[in-house]
Amino acid sequence: MRDGEEARAAQALLDWYDVHAREMPWRVGPARRSAGERPDPYRVWLSEVMLQQTTVAAVREYFRRFTARWPDVAALAAAADADVMAEWAGLGYYARARNLLKCARAVVADHGGVFPDTAEGLRALPGIGPYTAAAVAAIACDEPAVVVDGNVERVVARLWAVRRPLPAAKPELVRLAGRLTPALRPGDHAQAMMDLGATICTPRNPVCALCPVSEFCDARAEGIAADLPRKAPKAEKPQRLGFAYVAVDAQGGVLLEQRPEKGLLGGMAGFPGSAWDTAPAPAPPFAADWREAPSAVRHTFTHFHLTLRVFVANVGGAGFTPRADFHPAALPTVMRKVWDAAQAVLVPQRSV
Repeated sequence: MRDGEEARAAQALLDWYDVHAREMPWRVGPARRSAGERPDPYRVWLSEVMLQQTTVAAVREYFRRFTARWPDVAALAAAADADVMAEWAGLGYYARARNLLKCARAVVADHGGVFPDTAEGLRALPGIGPYTAAAVAAIACDEPAVVVDGNVERVVARLWAVRRPLPAAKPELVRLAGRLTPALRPGDHAQAMMDLGATICTPRNPVCALCPVSEFCDARAEGIAADLPRKAPKAEKPQRLGFAYVAVDAQGGVLLEQRPEKGLLGGMAGFPGSAWDTAPAPAPPFAADWREAPSAVRHTFTHFHLTLRVFVANVGGAGFTPRADFHPAALPTVMRKVWDAAQAVLVPQRSV
């Protein structure tokens, strides 16, 4: 993109967004915005936290459930930690849910239940980083903050034909995105950039013929749009191993434990087990006739692949989490896989 074309490109993008904006449960679309409706900072913030490392399709139903149960930041701040973690189960990256509660409680305790209206003020809240602060400030508060997610990185890299690979190119892409961000309608601009990257300027096979800013795009002119942005090779993820233990008592109750607040799956309910390491030692919670499930559980986290050997025991007595209170769907995904694997060797309990 040549110097001086930024304003024309930004206006072309907004004109396209006014017609083609995606409908989302957390979004106030351009027609409603022009009629005077303002986005709710709580809903914008909640959606942005949920969307981190997750697709729009996956988030929609979670967002609807969360906002039906906790319609504002005060309601979320007053929620029990276990209830929020259970609703979050399946979205992954559980530190986000813990930070969600910390942030909601800080907004209520320190700001009277009102989110700060600047990116700087939002960044001072727990769990809010530069991207989320910029997104909430732009979309909910009309601050011309520079909002750069993966979609925006791709659009900007192509507009200016940035060949330097990610992540090293991030500072340059943020700087260029700032040149494109308008003073008027910065929130709509940010969402238009996201929509463009998600629907037209896609990672593979970008549809340049339908792009509202194709005339400004250096990568299209050079025939390299589909090759950008370049990315440095990823390091291979290491493999870790572990043991998981599923115990069921005579009444059908299930032995669960709460994981430590810090670390993977922090604060979530799960089955007892060993450390996750390259050569973990077995760590059954008590002596019993432990039987190994025929299938191991395989799960991939951000930084490693995990394989869990699953052992199962039916024990006499009672005292575990009652079956009526045990909801496998509320477990984190890897623990649901453990429960599913255990079914092959669990002895069904007679109802009493």
